[in-house]
Amino acid sequence: MKKLVLACAAVCGLAASLPAAAQFQKPEDAIKYRKAAFTVMATHFGRLGAMANGRIPFDAKLAAENADIAAMASKLPFAGFVEGSDKGDTKAKPEVWSDSEKFKAAAAKMQEEMAKLNAAAKTGSQDALKAAFGPVGQACKGCHDNFRKE
Repeated sequence: MKKLVLACAAVCGLAASLPAAAQFQKPEDAIKYRKAAFTVMATHFGRLGAMANGRIPFDAKLAAENADIAAMASKLPFAGFVEGSDKGDTKAKPEVWSDSEKFKAAAAKMQEEMAKLNAAAKTGSQDALKAAFGPVGQACKGCHDNFRKE
């Protein structure tokens, strides 16, 4: 529970800084921001996956809490893909900027599927969670395949 509270605090901190995200002082700041947001999202999505796949016991309350955080965090990283943040310690491919409409569409698809996962988690059904988990993973993979360096 303590970890969940800390994670929530981190996500809330990221959310509170979102308006400032449009005004990163340096491109490195934007890269750090988006990496942190992706890390928070991936952590909570991973917990849902572990429950959906039976690697850890299903807990409806924890599933709903993790899904809320993952869904909210899915909206954060994209503010960090600003001009100049294509260089440095990043795995973003040049296509993020050269094919930005496709990148934005991929981000929107992931967020849409994450919202469905969030709704499924709130049903309290492990089967609903399982059914909604796969499409989110596919949306993530699609973006990684096209826009992320290995």
